[in-house]
Amino acid sequence: MLKNQLRRDLRWLRRQARTDRRIAALVLVAVPSAWARQLAGSAEPAVPGLLLVLSAALVTMSGAAWLTGAYFLARSARRRREPVETLRLVTRVARAKEWAFASAGAYVAWHVLQFVTALVMG
Repeated sequence: MLKNQLRRDLRWLRRQARTDRRIAALVLVAVPSAWARQLAGSAEPAVPGLLLVLSAALVTMSGAAWLTGAYFLARSARRRREPVETLRLVTRVARAKEWAFASAGAYVAWHVLQFVTALVMG
């Protein structure tokens, strides 16, 4: 009985990890394309020094979070046979998803910063 419950829980965890892996991969693909679109189209006039520093920090944080998320996602690519390895896989996928959303959050913060700056300066 307990063994069946454990197998069922592991199957559920694997399904959840597959869903989370897809979400993390989608976010990790979307963030660089969003950054590229924004940075290619932004020919900002003279930006105050503090704003430039904040923007650079947000871009750097987003890149670092993106790399960390991609690292955890790549580490979770191999199929696991043992239950303990499955739990490691699930935690790596969860971490990849968290870091992917942190990268997206830094992008959103940068976008809001640019919007507020345009409102204040314009």
